[in-house]
This record gives sequence, C-alpha cells and structure tokens, in this order.
Amino acid sequence: MNIADLTLEETSTKLKNKEISSIEVTEEYLGRMETYRGLNAYITETPELAMEQAKKADTNIANGKAGKLEGIPLAIKDLFCTKNVKTTAASKILGNFIPPYESTVSQKLLDAGAVMLGKTNLDEFAMGSANTTSGFGNVISPWKKNDGSNQDLTPGGSSGGSAAAVAAKLCLGATGTDTGGSIRQPASFCGIVGIKPTYGRCSRWGVVAFASSLDQAGIFAENVKDTAILLEASSGFDPKDSTSADIPVPDFAAAMNGDIRGMKIGIPKEYRVDNMPEEIEKLWQQGIDWLKSAGAEIVDVSLPHTKYALPTYYIIAPAEASSNLARYDGVRYGLRTEQDALLDMYETSRAAGFGDEVKRRIMVGTYVLSAGYYDAYYIKAQQVRRLIRQDFIDAFKKCDVLLTPATPSAAFAIGENEDDPIKMYLNDVFTVSLNLAGLPGMSVPAGLDANGLPLGLQIIGKAWDEETLFKVGGVIEQAAGFTSKAYK
Repeated sequence: MNIADLTLEETSTKLKNKEISSIEVTEEYLGRMETYRGLNAYITETPELAMEQAKKADTNIANGKAGKLEGIPLAIKDLFCTKNVKTTAASKILGNFIPPYESTVSQKLLDAGAVMLGKTNLDEFAMGSANTTSGFGNVISPWKKNDGSNQDLTPGGSSGGSAAAVAAKLCLGATGTDTGGSIRQPASFCGIVGIKPTYGRCSRWGVVAFASSLDQAGIFAENVKDTAILLEASSGFDPKDSTSADIPVPDFAAAMNGDIRGMKIGIPKEYRVDNMPEEIEKLWQQGIDWLKSAGAEIVDVSLPHTKYALPTYYIIAPAEASSNLARYDGVRYGLRTEQDALLDMYETSRAAGFGDEVKRRIMVGTYVLSAGYYDAYYIKAQQVRRLIRQDFIDAFKKCDVLLTPATPSAAFAIGENEDDPIKMYLNDVFTVSLNLAGLPGMSVPAGLDANGLPLGLQIIGKAWDEETLFKVGGVIEQAAGFTSKAYK
C-alpha cells in the first residue's frame, strides 16, 4: 500500500482503525515535500511541528479521543496567520512576521486533529492569477503538456501553492482564499476540487486582508468528498469576525447521495464568451449532458450584468486593497528601511517591501477612492455590484444551481501573459461575479484538453446552500471519472 495513493477519507479510516499511524503518514508527506521541493509550493515547511502533532494524534487515537481530522496532514496558505510560525502573505514586507495568534480557520482544523505540514506559496497578498507575483518565487504546476515541450506551467493563483501541493500529493488537503477566483481557478488548472463557500461561512479572522468584502476562506482537496469533510471542519460562526454568519454548519459529505432527479440546472447564456476555446465549450456541453442523464432538468437563465463584473471587481478590489495595505508602514511590524525622516521611512519601506502587482493595485485603488473620482468609480461600482447580485437572485428563482466553465483555458506557461496585466485579469472572467454576490462556487475536474491538461466545471449555488454544490459536484465527478494525476 502506498500511503500517498489514499484519499483523505481512506487515510482517516485507516488511522482510526490503527492500520497506519499518523507518524507514518506525516513522514510520507514530508518525504514527498522534499522530493518535489522544486515546485516551490511551500514558503515555510514545519516538519518538527508536524511530527509533534502527529505523535499527539496517535496518542489521541489510541485513547479513543480522535477528532474528525485526527492525524491528517494539511497545508495552510501563507495568508492565514499561524501562531509562532512565520506568516508572509508571500510579501517581502512581511518576510519576518511571526504572529502570536492563530487564524480561526486553521485553529478549527488543528482542533479537529489535523497536522500542519507548512505554509503554502501564493501571489503576493493574494493579488494575481498565476502565482508569479510571490516575493518568494513562483510556484510551478506539477502538470506538464503531453507535447514533450516540458514547459513549466502556472498552477493558477492566487492560491497556487495550495493547489499544486494537493495535486502533487504534498498534503491531503489545503486551505485557500478566494477574492475573485483564487481557489476555483487554480483547482481547475491543477485537476483537483476547490470550493469557495458563501461569504461569511468561514471566518476571516486571522487571514491577511486583501479586499475585505470579497475575501473568503475555502478548501482544496483531491475529490469532492474530501473537500466536503474539510469545509465542514473549517466552517462556523466566529464572534471575532463581524462578517461571520451565525448559521448552522451542515454535514456537507452526507449531502452527497447522488440523487439529483428533478433538480433544475441553470445555464447562463452570458458565460458563452467571445473566442472561448472549442474544448471548453465541448466540456461544458458534456457536463450538461451528464446532469441531464442523472435526471436533472436543464434551464436557460440570464445574468445580464455579467459583462460588467470584471471592471466592477477591478475597481472595488483595489480600492479595498489600498485601504487594507495602508497598515504596512514600517512602524509596527514587517520590513522597515532606516531613514532619518518619518515620511521617507514610510515611502522607502513600502517601495522595498511591495512587488509591482501590489503597487499597481494600491495605486489604482487610491485613485478610485480619491476626491473627484470616488463617486464616478467606487460608488458606481458598488451600484453595479448590487445589480450583479440581483441577477443571481432572479436566476435562482428558476433553478437550483448554475453550471459554467471554471476557466477560459487550461493552464498556460509561466510568463506567457506577464506583459499584459489585462489579459491576466481575464483569467477571472467566470469567477469574479460570485465574489461580488457573496455566493458559493466549486470547481470540479471534468476532463483534459488537447495537451493533456485538466479542465474544470464550475457549479454556482444559492447563498448557504453548499450542500447542493456537493451533491451536484459528486454526480459530475462520478460521470467524468477523472483519474488523471499530476504526480508519479
């Protein structure tokens, strides 16, 4: 038996039956992390802490005190603060920051018995779609094209380190954050499952902020069931987070009964974008056919303000980022350049600590919030955001979930779109609307493109109805029979 071939659910069962130990499982994954270190999926590895937690897990299992995730090795995106473990947000400005507290989401996973293997790489402050803006080097996807070119491919972003780590079997699951598609796009690129739950389902306390009204913590895992198990463990009300919802957390995995007969699946016509690759169109139709065969009814719906989603997002997100990132001034924590004058210290610390993409978004955000432009840009964007949300409310009067592509293409080569920020931003064309509306969305691997690279389908649900996402996601997963792996 190869431990790395087991799913999270299978590993958990074997641990609780004492067929394997958490120490064995943890050693296996630490060994794989060493073997595949060239992917640069982790910024900080925590092998000593992991082994200490694994020993504790084995003791808990032996004493009949096992938690739901007892002994399961996970990776934590380096945007979640972890007590006494370096947390950088992939930025040089936070390169030496060691939090004295634990984020709520990572604490919930640890309380359930999880083992933390380390902190995964990401785009700096979660700003990017290719994991190439990290201050600690870009992440390389474990996937390769089948044309023999051996090009290094992007794992997607911003949560590219987490997605690559799950795809390469460097952990059994990982946390991510999704501000405009930063879980769903890398999940699609890496051939794994990723879910962004409803805004407020998972606490944002202890997560380094990018855009506060859009950021949402979520989960990556190899399959739909494992993702459901992890999301349940990481969800729940948090009095420390004013945006956290006091709503019961269902047993998401139990919702996967495979029965979607009579369910209505909405197909938004606005997602048929210009120049969409034929293979994306074909996969989408295949997904529709699978759900129809399973007894679902297909209905056409309209989301008329979809075309305004990207420009709306790229006004609101930078505006909130410019406000959130004002705290990095070299005074209280993080990088400080030594200067005689206070203003010079502010300027040089921020200039040295922030990368180009972060600076670009801060400047855009400061501009749209400035006097004379606030009403014309920021207020107008908030008004359009309300219309986008209303589109979804109207569409869900006719259907239970929406089915769309997850991304407009498969993974591209690292550096391919670097000279064109607008082209890079278009990677989020199918994903940003959900963040503006605060809705849950999940990417499920459903096929391969002509180069043998994974493609995902996105399921969009009503607020607080992640259960239906998992139910439909399980049906797609079974129909697709996606067994391609990135690792050897």
